[in-house]
Amino acid sequence: MSEKMFSEEQLEQLRSYPEIASDELIRYFTPTAADVAFVDPGKGRGPVDRLGMLVQLCTLPWLGFVPDDVTAAPAAAVARVAERLGVTPAALRLYGKRDQTRSDHLSLIAKYLEWQTAPAGSQAMKELEQFLLDRAMEHDSPTLLFNLAREYLMAAKVIRPGVLILAKMVGAARKAASDLTSQLVGHLLTAEVRADLERMLVVDAGLGMTRHG
Repeated sequence: MSEKMFSEEQLEQLRSYPEIASDELIRYFTPTAADVAFVDPGKGRGPVDRLGMLVQLCTLPWLGFVPDDVTAAPAAAVARVAERLGVTPAALRLYGKRDQTRSDHLSLIAKYLEWQTAPAGSQAMKELEQFLLDRAMEHDSPTLLFNLAREYLMAAKVIRPGVLILAKMVGAARKAASDLTSQLVGHLLTAEVRADLERMLVVDAGLGMTRHG
């Protein structure tokens, strides 16, 4: 199970902005003076870019990634950031018309916030793979593993890879954990033990069910 662990609707939710709680609004969308200075207009940025950048800057620590459609950020969050900048919230509608603009800004933001990306083959990706394998040896639920990976990435300040990439990594970790478990316990499964385990799956007439049940 990899990307099939989520429905199309769930995948879309994982890629998008969720609703925001009041405590999250205050915690994540209260830019500091340094944050405002970071998107300073003196660096050649107009109201649209300044607002878009600051929304991204506030979103990254909240979600661990920034949805492609920054203009879909919660209205209350946008209004709060816009007020801090002294610009109109409507300016965000014009932000990110070029994907490259948004991604370039996110790279600057990640560096400013000291977050890192996890491209294929990177040390961060290798560490994530090891984390998933370790957790898969303890848990088999793909959804739980996915959520544990998200928490791990947030704590490590690593931008979450795409949903499908992370889901496939969960699937690979579960398979690797299964293979490793088989190697570790294989020598214990003697013919006698196998026979005993098989008998546990046979319905016991006296019990009216299997001994396993």
